[in-house]
Amino acid sequence: MTDAAAAAADEQDAVTAEVIRIVADQAVLEPAEVKLSSTPEDLGIDSLGLVEAVFAIEEAFDISIPFNANDPAQSEFEIENVAAIVAGVKRLIAEQKS
Repeated sequence: MTDAAAAAADEQDAVTAEVIRIVADQAVLEPAEVKLSSTPEDLGIDSLGLVEAVFAIEEAFDISIPFNANDPAQSEFEIENVAAIVAGVKRLIAEQKS
């Protein structure tokens, strides 16, 4: 693996870890208790907690998440589980860098 590829992989792991930390904070859990397959409902995160998590993620990564708090199912940002949230954040970060 090249240095650039290793740095990119480390950044991706850092993104995953930070999203998990933020989601865990909202769920009042330890990060180790949050799995990539966990849904907000699994973690006991209600709609207000979800909005707070979105704001915290936006602030942490200096991105704007296209999330409709009034109708999350109609949002362009997938929130079905932690893995989808991580993938969406990584995509937004990549778009911002291009």
